[in-house]
Amino acid sequence: MWNDLRPDLTLEATVVDEAEQLDALLAGEADIAFVRLPVETEGMHAVALWEELAVVVLPKEHLLAEAETLTLADLEDETRAPAQPDVAMTIELVAAGTGYAIVPHSVARLHRRKDVVAIPVTDAPPSRISLLWPRDRDDADIQQFVAVVRGRGAKSSRGSADDPPPMKPAKAAKLAAAERRAAAAKSGDGKGKGKKGGAKGGRPAPRTGAGAKQRSRRRGR
Repeated sequence: MWNDLRPDLTLEATVVDEAEQLDALLAGEADIAFVRLPVETEGMHAVALWEELAVVVLPKEHLLAEAETLTLADLEDETRAPAQPDVAMTIELVAAGTGYAIVPHSVARLHRRKDVVAIPVTDAPPSRISLLWPRDRDDADIQQFVAVVRGRGAKSSRGSADDPPPMKPAKAAKLAAAERRAAAAKSGDGKGKGKKGGAKGGRPAPRTGAGAKQRSRRRGR
């Protein structure tokens, strides 16, 4: 879509560690970044994109693995796997039976594997994804990119960072559960009825596969 709109301005996307995103922006190595809040936003424009559903990753043979949704109370008596700097390693520990891990939905999808399941936790705090860029380097090109990411026309004005996410919590939880059932069916496991957690609600799932560790850079900067 961007190439059709602006063939004169090449867009380059690169994966950057979360701890290095601000440094890349401040050093001019990136023009704009997708970040997972909270981060330091002083001197930056921040535009909210979506809130991301939290899921619990459990071993496939766990007693709660057939549930469609869970609550934090359901996990009170369970052991949490030791958090590792690399999320993939944390999920490896989950698969080995050391405990559970709560991660954003997109992270669980990125590290999906056959020996674990990811179940929505309806009352866990969501992750907030935003676009971030330096105030002193704001220009028409940046604004046009923000408009495209948010699905607006090129002449639309920048929205507020407090804009509500478009997807209702219940729908997000159902979509996440449906994805999990579809993955199980594809691997030959069938659907399974499971049980539902006791709390209502949930958090919206992301509308795009873009992760929080990506940044966009214009050629020539």
